[in-house]
Amino acid sequence: MALLADPDTPTEVAQRMARDLPARLAGRFGRRGRFDVEVVSEPFTAGTEDLSTLTRRILDRGREERWDIVVALTDLPLHAQGHKIVVELSHEHGLALLSLPSLGGVRFQKKAGRAVEEAVLSLAGAQPSQAEEPGHRRTLEGFTSSLASVRRAPVGDEEAADLMYVVGGPRGYLRILGGMVRANRPWRLVPGLSKALAAALATGAIATVNSTLWTLAASLSTPRLVIATVGSVALMISWLIVDAHLWHRATDSSPEARKRAALYNASTVVTVGIGVLVCYVGLLVVNWLWALFILNDQAFFSLTRTPLHATEYWTLAWFVASVATVGGALGSSLENEEAVRAAAYSKREQERRRMLDDQD
Repeated sequence: MALLADPDTPTEVAQRMARDLPARLAGRFGRRGRFDVEVVSEPFTAGTEDLSTLTRRILDRGREERWDIVVALTDLPLHAQGHKIVVELSHEHGLALLSLPSLGGVRFQKKAGRAVEEAVLSLAGAQPSQAEEPGHRRTLEGFTSSLASVRRAPVGDEEAADLMYVVGGPRGYLRILGGMVRANRPWRLVPGLSKALAAALATGAIATVNSTLWTLAASLSTPRLVIATVGSVALMISWLIVDAHLWHRATDSSPEARKRAALYNASTVVTVGIGVLVCYVGLLVVNWLWALFILNDQAFFSLTRTPLHATEYWTLAWFVASVATVGGALGSSLENEEAVRAAAYSKREQERRRMLDDQD
């Protein structure tokens, strides 16, 4: 059997899974079971989001390589007949297609491993009990029952699949959004914003020794500091999205296209937001350490009439981090657009956006 995986996150998931998948399958299938697992990394979703086209590509690839069973993994959120797909199976062709974002962003690897295991057992004809008739088609209810909002859906006559599970409702939407964000790996945005971080650090270093900011910080209440934080982070997120052209517009006016665009844009905002928040926390720590080193008790008291205690260090560092984040937003305009996209998105998402740009 083969695990056919899109590059980047799906391939990493498949490679980790392949280490112990044969033993787990053999243990559950019984003494007759022996599984050789091959991981093949290739962009089988390149240039299309159409489910029928993807299924046909997987079938052709399976016939070409003569795989008995092929399980395809993608970090693309799949849609069919208004549903968001978790997994679909074709027992006739020994095929399964799993959309990794539908598993959410928590315990991602474990859920993916269990989904693939159940799919392979179903395709291989495993029988959960002796009381069932020979040739009984095993479903994935044991796996899907642990995921809220997942249900079995009817399969269209034109589809090659004979079993499909979809996700719906607000919880299902949030799970897919979390899975997309995890696939983008937003923590990679931090080193990708080197020029913006340099501008923010320089702004923070200068602001910390500015006596006017000492006075402002000493007079600010906690609610105002929170407002400054929210405002500066929102400005940074907005600037990055606008400057790097990260906002996605629907390709047509259909409700399905608008929902898909909303999902992609939500994943963009959350991905960039997490990256910016990580940068903000880093700036806060650096500015606090710099304040501990540079501030003088007598000078601070003479200007602010406030004794220099731990609270004052923290307040100043907090306020300066917000000011520095605004400076970082301006510095982010020096970043290359492609560099920001590469830092913020998975390879599959970068490819999808390049394809849409070419169409425009």
